[in-house]
Amino acid sequence: MSKLPKGVLTAVKKVRGGVRVDHRKNTADCETVRIDTPKQVVIPMQMSIGAPCEPVVKVGDEVAVGQLIGDTDKFVSAPIHASVSGKVTAISDIKMPQGVMAKAVTIESDGEMRLWEGISPPVINSREDFIKAVRNSGLVGLGGAGFPTHVKLNFPPDKGIDTLVINAAECEPYITVDYRECIDNSWDILSAVYMLKETFGFKKVVIAAEDNKPEAFKILKRIADDSEDVNDEVSLMVLESKYPQGAEKMMVQSATGRKVPPGKLPADVGCVVMNVASVAFISRYIKTGKPLVSRSLTVDGSAIKEPKNVRVPIGTNIGEIIDFCGGFSAEPGKIIMGGPMMGLALVGTDFPILKQNNAILAFAEGDANIKAETDCIRCGRCAAACPLSLTPTNIVRAVKAGDTASMQRIGAQVCMECGSCAYSCPAGKPLVQYMRLAKSMLREEAAKK
Repeated sequence: MSKLPKGVLTAVKKVRGGVRVDHRKNTADCETVRIDTPKQVVIPMQMSIGAPCEPVVKVGDEVAVGQLIGDTDKFVSAPIHASVSGKVTAISDIKMPQGVMAKAVTIESDGEMRLWEGISPPVINSREDFIKAVRNSGLVGLGGAGFPTHVKLNFPPDKGIDTLVINAAECEPYITVDYRECIDNSWDILSAVYMLKETFGFKKVVIAAEDNKPEAFKILKRIADDSEDVNDEVSLMVLESKYPQGAEKMMVQSATGRKVPPGKLPADVGCVVMNVASVAFISRYIKTGKPLVSRSLTVDGSAIKEPKNVRVPIGTNIGEIIDFCGGFSAEPGKIIMGGPMMGLALVGTDFPILKQNNAILAFAEGDANIKAETDCIRCGRCAAACPLSLTPTNIVRAVKAGDTASMQRIGAQVCMECGSCAYSCPAGKPLVQYMRLAKSMLREEAAKK
């Protein structure tokens, strides 16, 4: 904290619970490097929270970078574009990392990375034009959630939303791509802040980051102190370095003191929260018209020979990315897509990178051991760690009893699966899995009605 620049705000309200984790930001000083053009990409038609897209190309078609290859008329979704130039060689069903099946378009690269001739900066004369442009860009939340950004911005003008919170917390261990975005692309962040502020009429913009990122703070401070901000409506906020500080509801409470009620969204308390990389991308898209066809991600972990931050075309095979980072230094005991707290464990490396993936982590056998499960000792640490004031042990009992009424009453559906409870549990209980099972049981119960 002592090394941070003067003039930054502190959290309006500290959030409850959470855990102290070893952040291990090993790649913080690694400038993002672009991977070699892959020979082939496999681009799933399901890359957001929402409806899947349908392919708008066919086998044998020649495509170029940025050309539309998948879309839908469903509102909660985002279009998908070719990430390499070449020929469509297959449209087939593939198994996604979470085990579900999805359609995917396979493109054999010609190695040229030719831009589609139809790419041009969008013409924006109104709020509606801006939202349409964001949809056309294919942007979903780049922090990991994958929520279509145009949906987030399409709030009624009279809804009373007055605050934009730009999330640069990056509270998951290992991941450093948002930090590098702040260091390497500060101009994009700055210009997007004022685009969003002017277009949507935000009265206040809070750029929030944890206190373990002093170099990013120096750069973000310059953004907050920009001379265009004559009324000091853009501010920088330092947050306590504590997981899950970067979760949307936690971020809103820290930045504004407002509490998002169960089942509600930040917009219901007058806020929009956007990941810092998503904000920077909007700036680049408005200037160039090039849609979301690549992303940066951290590749790290004790089984990775050369940890790096890399820029990869969407649909690149994870195995190829690991090879680009020197391959494995040890037999991996666990491979994770995302962070170690909320990421998804993979059964192998033969999966494509999705828009919302911000990391690939691989751990050697000794670092991937799961704590042996023992009897619950009723210590209450899981409840103390829960940022949403849930009591996980009560939910576990309800799941084992099949008591969906109790699950509903005690708020199982509110859980955001941050993993703070499981991390804190001395008995090694798989509490997050029980939370997911509870939600599944509640959905099944609701479907019967």
